[in-house]
Amino acid sequence: QSESTEYSWIVEAFGLFDRVGDNKVAYNQIADIMRALGQNPTNKEVKTILGNPSADEMANKRIEFEAFLPMLQTIINSPNKAGFEDYVEGLRVFDKEGNGTVMGAELRIVLSTLGEKMNEAEIDALMAGQEDENGCINYEGFIYSDNFFFQEFDLLTCSDCQLTVFHRGI
Repeated sequence: QSESTEYSWIVEAFGLFDRVGDNKVAYNQIADIMRALGQNPTNKEVKTILGNPSADEMANKRIEFEAFLPMLQTIINSPNKAGFEDYVEGLRVFDKEGNGTVMGAELRIVLSTLGEKMNEAEIDALMAGQEDENGCINYEGFIYSDNFFFQEFDLLTCSDCQLTVFHRGI
């Protein structure tokens, strides 16, 4: 993709949350916009880069696109990003045998009930071809598989806005 297309993608993501039409969004939408751009900031991280606003400010204060860009860059450059080891550690909790595998059925329940819940079709696509004959999944192989979202993001660099974002390859 060209740099102007990538910049347009960022502008479009921001614009989708502009409910007033003034090229601004509410503070409480910043985390959602960043997540739409492939980032995964915590609410605490977002509040910190916004200057720890009150609940009232989160709901009512608005921010322009130009002020949003450096905040997005801060999150992108955050050393707290989840990486391979974080995913392995998270799945290791379900490794009852200590053999590098988790039960596929248990993982399906977790994916459908915790965090950003996935629907059955999304879970089926994610887990396609991952379970062995005993219904177990080697979680390190799973994380590096083409199915896992860790692999679905292509690195995009936008020199116009000095950003590097991860675009979900759909």
